[in-house]
Amino acid sequence: MSGGYSNSKKTDDIYEKVCGQASFAALTMSRLRCMLRGIDIRICIVLLIAIPVFMFGIYLHGQKITYFLRPLWESPPKPFHEIPHYYNENVTMERLCHLHGWKVRESPRRVFDAVLFNNEIDILALRWNELSPYVTQFVLLESNSTFTSLLKPLLFAGNRHQFKFVEPRLTYGMIGGRFKKGENPFVEEAYQRVALDQLLRIAGIEEDDLLTMSDVDEIPSGHTINLLRWCDDIPPVIHLQLRNYLYSFEYHVDNKSWRASVHRYKPGKTRYAHYRQSDIILFDSGWHCSFCFRYVSEFIFKMKAYSHTDRVRFPHYLNPKRIQDVICKGADLFDMLPEEYTFKEIIGKMGPIPHSYSAVHLPAYLLNNAEKYKYLLPGNCRRESG
Repeated sequence: MSGGYSNSKKTDDIYEKVCGQASFAALTMSRLRCMLRGIDIRICIVLLIAIPVFMFGIYLHGQKITYFLRPLWESPPKPFHEIPHYYNENVTMERLCHLHGWKVRESPRRVFDAVLFNNEIDILALRWNELSPYVTQFVLLESNSTFTSLLKPLLFAGNRHQFKFVEPRLTYGMIGGRFKKGENPFVEEAYQRVALDQLLRIAGIEEDDLLTMSDVDEIPSGHTINLLRWCDDIPPVIHLQLRNYLYSFEYHVDNKSWRASVHRYKPGKTRYAHYRQSDIILFDSGWHCSFCFRYVSEFIFKMKAYSHTDRVRFPHYLNPKRIQDVICKGADLFDMLPEEYTFKEIIGKMGPIPHSYSAVHLPAYLLNNAEKYKYLLPGNCRRESG
């Protein structure tokens, strides 16, 4: 009995001597051993491996995690009041106005179509040919700077000869960039939109003229603009719901594009903007074809130039081979999750966009020039390098 007690006491004495003494040598040599006393070494190894792997995973996929959890920290916007859209080429304008609850005018309003131009030459041609029969004045502002303060050529000025059919009705302006590196890109974007307000006044816009506000790739259908210019009592500001496409008209994402809008111009009050300005939206009013470029080089330029440049998180995103593969798969250029407000919508849209082989109800100019714009039609995902 005493022997057993002596052995236990001896062990305690040794521990006291090693872990309890104040000598510098003892503390230095054995502190780690005391700290780890009773801890399984296998747990330490697992933690040493798991923690770096976890941190690297956050670095790679942190943005995806944030977007997936969006329903937890952001509520969906207030729903639009949707106006049903009636149209058939064999129905009179008087009847169409009546179906929408409006009266027909004795003469149509003047229409001004105003855009900020970056590098979308082909899409601009589709837009202006679609709207040409109904637009009084085309207004285009071009800068030698991207929203991210990159120097860019004046592409419209260099290709102006392609648009002789609108030349008598064109008000063109050029604005020099401020080139403030590190500034929020939306500040430069707002600066250019303010300049577009001034260009509209130079173009001669007057009270109650119709003004379309949309990016070049947000194309209202011609019959939509014709309806709004002929009908009385339309809302002062009405958003246009557009069919949303990515890369070409082969990849139909959804019908949720809403930023395009039409305004009954009010001097001193109407300001050119690209955000929600009304609760009213006219359904099925055109097409939004985002990143619909002919050349891979144009994709790279847009990815570096537009306001969401922070989405290019890794240099390999700009690799031409990767971009071509992404286009043909219908995947996301920035490897992002869908920007939705419910888990159901996020999960439902995850993965590549399904291919659509419908070319029905597309801009007439596109179909009449299908050979030239073949890359925008179903079954033609391969792009030229540029």
